[in-house]
Amino acid sequence: MTSMLPADLVATIRGRAAIHDRENSYFTDDLTDLRDAGYLGALVPTALGGAGRTLRDVVHDQARLAGAAPATALAVNMHHVWTGVGRYLHERGDDSLDWLLAEAAAGEVFGFGYSEAGNDLVLLGSRTEARPDGEGGYTFHGRKIFTSNSPGWTRLGVMGLDTTTDPDDPRIVHAFITRDGGGFQILDDWDTLGMRASQSCTTVLDGAHAPADRVLRRLAPGPSLDPYVLGIFTSFEILLASVYAGVADRALALAVETVGRRTSMKSGKAYSQDPDIRWRIASAALAMDGVWAQLDHVAGAVDAEPGGTEERGARWFRETAGLKVRVTESARYVVDEAIRCSGGSTYFNRSELGRLYRDVLAGIFHPSDDESAHSTVAQSLLGPLED
Repeated sequence: MTSMLPADLVATIRGRAAIHDRENSYFTDDLTDLRDAGYLGALVPTALGGAGRTLRDVVHDQARLAGAAPATALAVNMHHVWTGVGRYLHERGDDSLDWLLAEAAAGEVFGFGYSEAGNDLVLLGSRTEARPDGEGGYTFHGRKIFTSNSPGWTRLGVMGLDTTTDPDDPRIVHAFITRDGGGFQILDDWDTLGMRASQSCTTVLDGAHAPADRVLRRLAPGPSLDPYVLGIFTSFEILLASVYAGVADRALALAVETVGRRTSMKSGKAYSQDPDIRWRIASAALAMDGVWAQLDHVAGAVDAEPGGTEERGARWFRETAGLKVRVTESARYVVDEAIRCSGGSTYFNRSELGRLYRDVLAGIFHPSDDESAHSTVAQSLLGPLED
């Protein structure tokens, strides 16, 4: 599989990652280099100016990028989520996001402004107000957290609840605002344990305006099989999992390198000859074999589905939520095993493995979390909870 990320670009980005982590700074140069490489249009069909890569292709590209700079990959991931949604719709005959695909190919950067403190409904509800402007557009008023790529996005996908148009029939409004349109404030509050360069700052929406032609959906709160929602869910979960798979791949490679280099004073042999170390390395590798089998299968199924013999529909929620949880939990295990094999030097902030240990922890905070995934699977098997 050919990558859009040549080795020299990956090496350059890797060389900056520790600096950004130490300084808690944004990856401006990485973004410029990735834009120049056409990477922002990776998922955009060639007819709309992009590279026309499949979701499975980009899963591997993102893992490669995450192995060099996890925080850069995580932030760029949110852009790819939106192009993934656009591609998902485009391949199913819905051109409502073709404008987004064309703008992404032209270099616009898309951010994901959906997360809200205390909102465990995620896509099914919102604490943000969506106020109609009387002309088919909306202004948005609320507080979004974990807005990755805060310094870099030029377009931000947002959602909010419209209770004004018909109080008896509230609607979740999905729309896009622009950076030059104003009506928002980005707080300087990103000082975290890991994924520091992502600069996933809080965004306060106070009248940010989306005109009518940038309002994409008005959906009833609660579960939905609208292709827009399915596109968001599948793209988000699969691409997110790819970032943490890349972190784990890099941790395992570093562990293999380290145990081959370090020598035991007790035996006089390299630690790679120690049976306990060999067991840990093998255990981590077995976990990664399972991770990649799942990622390739699920991403490939999304690629193959349009025009195929079946549409999974609601099954995608179970399959992709489960994928995200399994991959992020496996990644934490692999990084932990790599740390255990590599010695006390990894406890220092200057250690790349130490940084990966901090970065991989972020995986537990992204939706779907462990509890939500278990609830989704239980409902698929046992039906909804009774009142």
